[in-house]
Amino acid sequence: MSNSQHLGRQIEFMPGNEVVAEAALAAGCRFFAGYPITPSSEIAHHISKRLPEVGGKFIQMEDEIAAMGAIIGASLCGLKVMTATSGPGFSLKQENIGFACMVEAPCVIVNVMRGGPSTGLPTQLGQSDIQQTRWGTHGDRPVIALAPAYLDEVYTETVRAFNLAERFRMPVFVLIDEVIGHLSERLEIPDPSELEIIDRVGPNVPPEEYIPYDSSQSDVPPMAAYFSGYRFHMTGLNHDRTGFPTTTQSICHSENVRSMRKVEDHIAEIEKFENYLTDDAEIGIITFGSSARAAIVAIDDARQRGVKVGMLRPLTLWPFPEQAAFELSKHCKTIIVPEANLGQLIYEVQRVTKGNSEVVGVNKVGGVPIYPGEVFDKIVECSGKK
Repeated sequence: MSNSQHLGRQIEFMPGNEVVAEAALAAGCRFFAGYPITPSSEIAHHISKRLPEVGGKFIQMEDEIAAMGAIIGASLCGLKVMTATSGPGFSLKQENIGFACMVEAPCVIVNVMRGGPSTGLPTQLGQSDIQQTRWGTHGDRPVIALAPAYLDEVYTETVRAFNLAERFRMPVFVLIDEVIGHLSERLEIPDPSELEIIDRVGPNVPPEEYIPYDSSQSDVPPMAAYFSGYRFHMTGLNHDRTGFPTTTQSICHSENVRSMRKVEDHIAEIEKFENYLTDDAEIGIITFGSSARAAIVAIDDARQRGVKVGMLRPLTLWPFPEQAAFELSKHCKTIIVPEANLGQLIYEVQRVTKGNSEVVGVNKVGGVPIYPGEVFDKIVECSGKK
């Protein structure tokens, strides 16, 4: 890494996976458990060298299931934690992700998406895990997933993922694809003084008075750490405020609603998106990740031909920016959804735009990115200009 400095920021040129690791350290990550899987392995490789330098711990587990369990355990002991994986490993983590949701353990899960299903295309691009991120583990539970497209965003959104995990006591996902994970480009790493770092709220009562799911003051209960003098029960079963199992319907219902409310009542705090030339757009584009990078090039080319087209790019993919998409649909006759899958985000766009616009996809699988020309051709087709 270079040592150049600019306005207190460090100028770097490194691949996206290493950016994830460096950002995690800046956010306070001190425990990583994982299992090697292409195309995310560089995250584990890089952080395995860096964590001991800051007093952290790295462990390679026997599989992805164990890796997810390990970070939950470390989180419950008071550490900021992360794991990283790709498609097949993400599938294996789902049961323990559900457990993390139930016990409300802050943790960050990075998914460097690749082609699938099954072993699929281990070394090539895919964007087919976005609905799995939303619905992959069973039961009603809140979901926060961030989808950066540029490496400076990979840094800041990874930091934000830790902040959101700690703030709301829940798993938070960072979704990048193989292109972003292996792409190297110039970025400015913020000075530590520029970063907002959020830590979980601990109990302000003595151990004998601590109730692990006391939501009387906030929907996010204060969180004690094991081995800090506090004793409390954690279970994957539905539980009451004491943490012990219950089958009382009213309690199960209210606790599930509370867990959803943690996110639903704080959308403005969580939601983040970019509007690019949308003010006068007659054709809209909604996309994310590497597909958004292609879309911007296509938009600029189409604008030069007089086509009024703009893009809404969610950085917070879940919760989806419903209101922003709806507002875009009010003045766009067509919304184009480029995504490196056979159609996933398009269904969410159709749902939230409520029939205001025709919604069409640009879809591609097989490990090759969507190219600007493919998006441009769809813009021209929808505009009726040849």
